[in-house]
Amino acid sequence: MRNICLTLSYDGTDYVGWQVQPNGVSVQSKVESAVEKLTGESIRITGASRTDSGVHALGQVANFRTTSNIATEKFLPGLQNFLPDDIVVHSAKEVREDFHATYSACWKCYRYFILNRRVSNPLLRNYVWRISQVLDLEAMQRASAYLIGKHDFRCFESQFPNKSTSVRTVMKATCTRMKEWRGWNREPFGETTTGFAEHPDGDYLSFEIVADGFLYNMVRAIVGTLHQVGRGRFDAEDMQKIIESGDRSRAGETAPAKGLHLIYVNYEKEVKCPT
Repeated sequence: MRNICLTLSYDGTDYVGWQVQPNGVSVQSKVESAVEKLTGESIRITGASRTDSGVHALGQVANFRTTSNIATEKFLPGLQNFLPDDIVVHSAKEVREDFHATYSACWKCYRYFILNRRVSNPLLRNYVWRISQVLDLEAMQRASAYLIGKHDFRCFESQFPNKSTSVRTVMKATCTRMKEWRGWNREPFGETTTGFAEHPDGDYLSFEIVADGFLYNMVRAIVGTLHQVGRGRFDAEDMQKIIESGDRSRAGETAPAKGLHLIYVNYEKEVKCPT
């Protein structure tokens, strides 16, 4: 039995999320169908992150087991033949038997985009949250700093409890303003844990967060809270109080799914996945 690891990108606009759902088409179901058509085997594929409906990915990682003798280098072009244009396989490789796309992950990076101007961009309508009011980036940066470290993040979790524990460790939380759209860049934007203004007058605002795991709707709830800070409705210091309270009702709204992007998933060096 071989264990095949894939790195994928997808536009989540027309999907109910990564995971198979009874109420619509998922990314997982499309990939599983492609694998079955290529190998002749009905398999279940495991994703690193269960991205929600409308959420996008630049670096989703998934693995599946197969008895197929198809050469590893043939999986990428072979699967792409059976996938729609909004799902792309970037790499396919054979990994060790105990590799698990979800449980082997060390940390993940998500990025959320806000178009901060009055006029919309029709080409990005499915990939950003447009907010016409000017947001205070400095205040949002100061609020983001309170996310760093090991905390109980139940205040940002929808339908608590969803996991055995809501404690997570955040390694990085960065707010950045950009003059031009750089949403498809997998390289980190910020140089420090508290963020910086690359272009202080830019219209594109990015919130990038790296953690060892995320709760259901956690990033979107954080962004909704940062939105309230940027509007001056919350003080930056309120972020710490909200985290300590453990109360979802004290945090901000859940930001729209369309602005959220899974950027990459990091694994142990010996796994060498993704590329």
